[in-house]
Amino acid sequence: MRNETQVPEFILLGLTNIPELQPFAFGVLFMAYTITIMGNIIIISITFTDYRLRTPMYFFLRNLSFIDVCIITLIVPRMLTDLRAQKRTISLHACLLQYFCFMFFGAVEFTLLAVMSFDRYVAICYPLRYTTIMSQRLCSLLVISCWTGTIFLPIMPIFLMSQLSYCKSNVIDHFFCDYTPLMKISCGDKQFLELVHFLVAFCTVLCTLLLISVSYTYILITIMQIPSAKARQRAFSTCSSHLIVITICYGSIILMYIRPTQKEDPDLNKGLTILMIVFAPLMNPFIYTLRNQQVKDALRDAARKTLI
Repeated sequence: MRNETQVPEFILLGLTNIPELQPFAFGVLFMAYTITIMGNIIIISITFTDYRLRTPMYFFLRNLSFIDVCIITLIVPRMLTDLRAQKRTISLHACLLQYFCFMFFGAVEFTLLAVMSFDRYVAICYPLRYTTIMSQRLCSLLVISCWTGTIFLPIMPIFLMSQLSYCKSNVIDHFFCDYTPLMKISCGDKQFLELVHFLVAFCTVLCTLLLISVSYTYILITIMQIPSAKARQRAFSTCSSHLIVITICYGSIILMYIRPTQKEDPDLNKGLTILMIVFAPLMNPFIYTLRNQQVKDALRDAARKTLI
């Protein structure tokens, strides 16, 4: 018989164990969560109701805002509860379910960012055929594919993680059930699981990043061939918001997972996770509104109608 036991529940150490910092962390996270939810709901509402924003670009933006709401709601309310609780426990099944949803929502977001880069490629490289190519039917199929095509990716890693014994400890040095801290406390042969997890990460992160890079390579070539400097600036401005979001999302995820295991720092992992889960969804509404005149006009008209 194996001298291993399956722990019934884990203890999450949370964002910080310093009592003096916990009220401050709670206040900052609560404010960030509230602003993120309100900002993304406004983006969803305004792109759904305003006739000027009924284009493929804003259709994809509406779905991106919904994904951001899902990701931050999956993690932050639990963090807020743990910051005020004395006992920060989570069952094994709830832990694996949380990580499954995190992988799934993350995969949907990355594939959606790749779809948005394709939309920008068609808009800039084929402007006269844009409305024909990016039809409502194609846009709906692309979004449905993002949701249905990625739901199967986390199934195998989660199944393999459920077969492991977590006998080293029941303490997770994180504020949610992430892959790295779970592997540190698990026992048994993890080589196949690590291979599967790498392949899933490769498909969701590197493959989508490759598609985005190809799209923007063609976009850059097309923009450089435009004779007017003003037209080049206007064409590039339509992509700048998307590029900023891509940099934040992919930069944080690459720093989190594509690093040598021996150099992993729990505090650095927590900081990078906050960047991806809290900062990116918080900034997305501001990035897309402050740099987009159409969205600002739609928000101004909506505010005027509300006040009248």
